[in-house]
Amino acid sequence: MTFQIDPLIALGVVLATATTDAAYVFFNAAVIARHRVRAANWSAIWYLLSAFAVISYTEQAVYVAFAALGSWIGAFASVTWLARIPRMKA
Repeated sequence: MTFQIDPLIALGVVLATATTDAAYVFFNAAVIARHRVRAANWSAIWYLLSAFAVISYTEQAVYVAFAALGSWIGAFASVTWLARIPRMKA
């Protein structure tokens, strides 16, 4: 078993999973805020983005590490961005 890593695929997996996790965070924020259309849009985006990463790392398992890195980056960055938005009082 060889672990040849294509840097472009690895970068694509990181970017796809980072964006996927960001979409997931925004989806959850929209659900919590009860914005149905926004939640539905983020949900669709979330699934479309995840397709690239899943297809890439099922071809070669080493890309799972890049998926985990992208997932961490996406969640961290999107929660950081959401924390800067002033919350509306209920």
